[in-house]
Amino acid sequence: MPRVAPRSSRRSPADRVVITGLGVFSSIGIGREEFVEGLRQGRSGVKPIRSFDTTGYAYANGCEITDFEPARWIKRVPLAELGRASQFSAAAARMAMEDSGLSEEDLRADRGHISIGTTDGESTDFDQITAMEVASGRESMDPVLARRLSANRLSAAVARELDLTDVEMETLATACSAGNYSIGNGYDVIRTGEAKFALCGGADAFCRKTFTAFYRLGTIAPEYCQPFDKNRKGILTGEGAGVVMLESLESAMARGARIYSEVLGYGLNCDGHHPVAPNQAGVARCIEIALADAGVEPEDVDLISAHGTGTKANDVTETRAIRDIYAGRLPRTISLKSMLGHTMGAASSLAAIACSLAITEGFIPPTINHVETDPECQVDCVPNHSVPADLRIVQNNGLAFGGNNAVVVLGKYEED
Repeated sequence: MPRVAPRSSRRSPADRVVITGLGVFSSIGIGREEFVEGLRQGRSGVKPIRSFDTTGYAYANGCEITDFEPARWIKRVPLAELGRASQFSAAAARMAMEDSGLSEEDLRADRGHISIGTTDGESTDFDQITAMEVASGRESMDPVLARRLSANRLSAAVARELDLTDVEMETLATACSAGNYSIGNGYDVIRTGEAKFALCGGADAFCRKTFTAFYRLGTIAPEYCQPFDKNRKGILTGEGAGVVMLESLESAMARGARIYSEVLGYGLNCDGHHPVAPNQAGVARCIEIALADAGVEPEDVDLISAHGTGTKANDVTETRAIRDIYAGRLPRTISLKSMLGHTMGAASSLAAIACSLAITEGFIPPTINHVETDPECQVDCVPNHSVPADLRIVQNNGLAFGGNNAVVVLGKYEED
């Protein structure tokens, strides 16, 4: 029996929002081609941490990017004026713009929107300042580093780099769901006509503060991340950026743009249940909101990209919430963090890019490092090897501390 088309297909092209450009910096690949190949292969980004001194930690693996060349992508803003997270943000935005086929001149001709999500902002610079103070015995802050510290620099860096002045800029600090929050905001401004284009996503750089916080919580895995596995031991922190170019379907069709996926809808809520523990009812409700906004039924969803951190509490709570919505028919449910690590504010935007590529390229990325599924999770996580699949609708979960939940629903664009 054919499935009912999502509600978005019954809107006018001016009200429908599509993704036409991808900017991706990750530990398993930089750029669309490398990233999709890494996803297909089930590549692991795990390596010993190099960005700070790990003396005193019993174990210290992470998913750092070791081949980032900011000067290749950042043409206008002096690199010394940007922290690492801002560099990721600006570079990913330029990549998304170029991938979309638009130019700086095209963007400057219309009203735009920039929305970047983050967890840590420029906390890497705080690490540097602290180290310098300890080494020198000074308490004064280095003025060059001090000017880079504001989290707003992540969105401002994009505007400066692309020389955009007629744009609304925002940096969202809703932690690990922030990338999905940004995509939801961009979706709204496009479909309401407030902006012609939106550059949306998330960025975070590897920092000692966050690694140490999770380490002290006992949630850092010694070797690798194993979401949904019976013997999982926690997360591995990572870094990177994912930025997408959003525009109306009408705009994309008019210029013959390549369409990676359509944003069908999204859901946000903040259950405020606990500072760090996820809440089953809150997650389930957020999924309900997203599916309702997209106008799709649970049986229409082909794949779920889970938050899937690899901690005991998250994986059990999230899969139970999914079962609350999907009852006896669970879509395949994967965790990209098994490959990318937890990239904090970039996590759900990198996942949105992975979902878009999975739709376009016709495959499901795997959950790697999988040995035995936890009986309390009981999902088909596509263990260890990618599989071919014809995907029409994909759900992308982003869950964060404080109960900040964000779910985005993406669909395959098909001409009516």
